[in-house]
Amino acid sequence: MFEVLAVQEKEKQKELALKCGQAYHEDLLAYEVLVEGRFCGICQFTMDQEGGRIVEFSWLPEEYAFHPIFTLGRAALNFIDLCGVHKAFFDAPCSDETLIKAIGFSKNAEGRYEIDLTDFFKEPCKHNK
Repeated sequence: MFEVLAVQEKEKQKELALKCGQAYHEDLLAYEVLVEGRFCGICQFTMDQEGGRIVEFSWLPEEYAFHPIFTLGRAALNFIDLCGVHKAFFDAPCSDETLIKAIGFSKNAEGRYEIDLTDFFKEPCKHNK
């Protein structure tokens, strides 16, 4: 079983980000994913006038499993959408293009990963890439 949880304390966010080799961004929101109670990955994200942005997204290599990490990305997008922001970008350094696309992003004309969240979570099973 796995859980995606909001990281509530900034010290914990910093610790988890550093565990995954990410830069820590005090001004960002964060979610973590746990598998069988063990920390596996973290996503740091934000929202502004342009839209939502996943800024950092990574996991512990020895704890990687597709579904928990995929769900971590989707959870961040769902939160962004629930906040009334319906456009998001994946700006994090991540070499797994298959995972980025599975989460729902596709490259726009400028080559930036983008997603339109309008009604995305009404029928999420229709959003397989």
